[in-house]
Amino acid sequence: MPFREINSKMVEATVIPGQRMFSQRGAMLAYRGDVTFTPNTAGGQGGVMSMIGRRVAGEATPLMTVEGSGTVMFGHGGHHIQVIGLTGDTLYVEADRLLAFDGTLEQGTMFMGSQGGVMGMVRGQVTGQGLFTTTLKGHGAVAVMAHGGVVELPITPGRPVHVDPQAYVAHHGDVRNKLSTALGWRDMVGRGSGEAFQLELSGSGAVYVQASEEKL
Repeated sequence: MPFREINSKMVEATVIPGQRMFSQRGAMLAYRGDVTFTPNTAGGQGGVMSMIGRRVAGEATPLMTVEGSGTVMFGHGGHHIQVIGLTGDTLYVEADRLLAFDGTLEQGTMFMGSQGGVMGMVRGQVTGQGLFTTTLKGHGAVAVMAHGGVVELPITPGRPVHVDPQAYVAHHGDVRNKLSTALGWRDMVGRGSGEAFQLELSGSGAVYVQASEEKL
């Protein structure tokens, strides 16, 4: 894993010749060695179609390609950082929560409706999160940002996890999601908070939850 946690809000990444990384623009705090940072205009490894998907979703979070030899310190906005290791599975995460990730990971976008039908689309509209979610697949590490720290909750068959949509950060594994109402329709009218809804995740994997309902 190329990331070393310096503290809860800073990580250090090891950059190896011939292996690139991607980071959110403005996330570099300091670096040592011969490292270059160039704007990424191809949507990561997802190519043109991934870039188009992100733009349609309003998730065109600008990325930098990081290459060379050395170490780089990353952090952004004083947000808490969680490093997630992937061993062949897929991470689903909102684009604006990505701090940095291995270039070996395959990047793409997924329409939330395909992982929850109509309720998946409702989730995007209600919570303000995109209808398209960024996916990262393969073997490598991802550093994501959150408010107030992050807890990893395991999801096991027969034991779904219910999450406030505003507190949801990311999830991975063979997981299905659906949005359910915590209150009756009459009680929800006029409410702007996500507390009237619950995001139910079932299957096998894990979900990452932040200790705040504040958006990035």
